[in-house]
Amino acid sequence: MIYGMSTIIARLLYFVMTPLYVNKYPPASYGVVTQMYAWASMINAVLAFGMETTFFRYLQKVDEKDKPKVFNNSFIVIAVLAVLFFVTAFVFAGTIGTWLKKGEYSADFERYVKYFALILAMDALAVVPFAKLRSEGRPIQFGVIKLANIGIMVSLNLFFIMLVPYLIKQGGAIGTWCSGWYRDEWIGYIFISNIVASAVTLLLLLPQMKGFSFRPEKQLILKMLSYSSPILIANISYIINENLDKIVLPIYLPKDVGDQDLGIYGAVGKLAMFLSIFVQAFRLGAEPFFFSYSKNANAKKTYAVIMEYFVIVMMLVMLGITANIDWLKYFIKGKDEVTRELYWSGLFIVPLLLFNYVLLGIYMNLSVWYKLSDQTRYALYISLVGAVITIVANYYLIPKYSYVGAAIVTFMAYFSMVVLSYFWGQKNYPIPYKLGKILAYIVTGILFSYLSYFVFQHNVVIGNGLLIVYIAGVFLMEKNQLKQFIKKGA
Repeated sequence: MIYGMSTIIARLLYFVMTPLYVNKYPPASYGVVTQMYAWASMINAVLAFGMETTFFRYLQKVDEKDKPKVFNNSFIVIAVLAVLFFVTAFVFAGTIGTWLKKGEYSADFERYVKYFALILAMDALAVVPFAKLRSEGRPIQFGVIKLANIGIMVSLNLFFIMLVPYLIKQGGAIGTWCSGWYRDEWIGYIFISNIVASAVTLLLLLPQMKGFSFRPEKQLILKMLSYSSPILIANISYIINENLDKIVLPIYLPKDVGDQDLGIYGAVGKLAMFLSIFVQAFRLGAEPFFFSYSKNANAKKTYAVIMEYFVIVMMLVMLGITANIDWLKYFIKGKDEVTRELYWSGLFIVPLLLFNYVLLGIYMNLSVWYKLSDQTRYALYISLVGAVITIVANYYLIPKYSYVGAAIVTFMAYFSMVVLSYFWGQKNYPIPYKLGKILAYIVTGILFSYLSYFVFQHNVVIGNGLLIVYIAGVFLMEKNQLKQFIKKGA
């Protein structure tokens, strides 16, 4: 629970920062922030190289006395990758920045590349020490360091975006000094805040590196790399499905349009983060349960019931956000009427983004079959299919439909992954899902969301009325099952 809460709190704090960003930066500038962090997610997966999972697996394979070797060699692999990446990115920062800027050299973009080279290298070096904390059963220390990271990040953002402009406005010696170096609306302050937060995190993890020695063992490293490579490919495929649209959108569209549309897409996407957080919380709690419960005689029936109630909750959250979007939109209101209208012009895509997270959550729920049947190769097949759809469809749809096309592509990828996982799962590890009932809840939720936003023009009263009707319908359908739960609980 502590591991999950630290992650969820961090994501909530990021959400709280969204109004600050959109009030400070126009969509084109915020689009650059979205693009840089999308690239960061992709590169993070490569630099981590699946070594976190590999570290846990090999700790179980070796004797107690050899566990330090597992840490040493895991850390060596990531450290070598991180150093190579940092040096390469730093040397070619100007070229990379020019490419990101569509052929136009920008000193700022060169700085951004160098900033992220440092951020990503430090974050990569933290992967195995964090895994070591988890392996030693120290969730409190893990959570404290994670929250320290986000706390520093948020504090420095508030300092640069709010406090410094206030001090300049007030004048005086401090205000004069600040005005000498401060650049209004410069997004680099977000990245500098991240650098400091990552550096402090790495310092706090130094005790976990105690006893480390640079003594690579070729055979052990080769075995670990062999184990981690499929995990790396699956992780990259997942990141492609999540972030490729944010990377290529400015590339496939004209320069000014691409940056602006990406800023709008990134901002309205934050409204769907509530559902994303729920999916993350479910995964963190459900995975240990699925494994621990797998030997029970009624395990499969239990997994089927979990899926039903998971879908119900997901659809309730989706419908609830859609019904209340008319006041939730003020989280991304911008600093003036023109900016506000630009950001709000993308609100119509939020219901689709929400449903995409529903599909992702269903896929994570379905994934129990290949994990419990030791057929994890199917995870690779499914994620690769999703990645190919994402790559090809983005190429065709984004130039025509911008971020609308991007959202449709994500739907296509996740939908295909859900279908493949369901049919392969029923063949290899059949679970008695009540497919008709689940589809009824999904279709009704989609219909009510559509009516709420597009037919009744996101009227809060009517939207919440539809939400209440949905809840009442669920209660009538599930009342007998709920009575059984209550009796068991009593």
